[in-house]
Amino acid sequence: MKKILSGKIISTKMQKTVVVSVERKFRHPRYKKVIIKHKKYKAHNEIADLMVGDKVNIEETRPISKDKHFIVINKIEVKKV
Repeated sequence: MKKILSGKIISTKMQKTVVVSVERKFRHPRYKKVIIKHKKYKAHNEIADLMVGDKVNIEETRPISKDKHFIVINKIEVKKV
């Protein structure tokens, strides 16, 4: 089963690679406070029109390089109200 994560692009400075920040929320077992943790993933990107701040879905894949184990599936369209 492949992991599918969604996050926000924080860097597009590399060729065909983007850095995606994925946040997860969980409740502390003792203090019951909601904690937000962020993790950065490098993802292979064939879509040329992605920019910093876009929300994307990434999927786990075979190792593409030393740090890249994810690919960008699609861009999530955010409705502006």
